[in-house]
This record gives sequence, structure tokens and C-alpha cells, in this order.
Amino acid sequence: MSMTDPVADLLTRVRNGYRANLEKVDVPASRLKANIVKVLRDEGFVKSFRLVREEGRAWIKIQLRYDDKGDAVVRGIRRVSRPGLRRYVGFEDVARVRSGAGVAIVSTSKGILTGEKAKAARVGGEYLCEVW
Repeated sequence: MSMTDPVADLLTRVRNGYRANLEKVDVPASRLKANIVKVLRDEGFVKSFRLVREEGRAWIKIQLRYDDKGDAVVRGIRRVSRPGLRRYVGFEDVARVRSGAGVAIVSTSKGILTGEKAKAARVGGEYLCEVW
């Protein structure tokens, strides 16, 4: 059975992993999902990730990150653009998430970027999600 929204599946698995206090989560791999997880790692929302091939299928193994008290670093994840309603923004329209405490993830012609990096590069694109 095919999945209609693989990005939402990725975000849900990460969100559920944090809620269950898991150390790692496994997600079926794709280039788009790997780039989103790379942005999450670069912004400090996940500890690390690696691409592996098991039983003929590619997976992304994500190490979740917790603070010193054991609380989840990610407080919330929200999917913005979805298959039924795509959301596109220009670089000047990318909103700050939680007054700068969060990150907007945008799919641009220069790759998957944070909202701040998209503004700096002066490129807009599909507003994928917000993480705080």
C-alpha cells in the first residue's frame, strides 16, 4: 500500500518517538526525508541520523535528542503544506516560528532549507513544516 503523505509520516514518527521517550526511531528512507532530518540535526532537534539498508529496504535511523533533565528537545511539530493543500511562500513571507524559538522548513530550488536560510538566500518555496 502506498503512503499518501510520507513527510507527515516522518514528522509523526519523530513526534511519537519523543512522546514515548524513545532513544531512536526508524523511518522509511527517501531523499526528501533525509534532507528534512539533516536540517533537524543541523538545528539541534535530533542528535544524529544514518541511512541504512536492511532486508532490501532503505531506512533512516534517527537518534532523538533530550536535554539534561531528560525532557524532549522538540516541543512540537506541525505539518503546514500537505498533499490536499500545498502552501508556497516567497522568501519575504516566511514567518518566524514561536518568536525565533522554532524553525520553519522550506523546500526551495536550492534544496531543503530553514526559513532563515531561505530568507538569506532570497528564495521561496513550499512551506513544509514547523518545529519548535
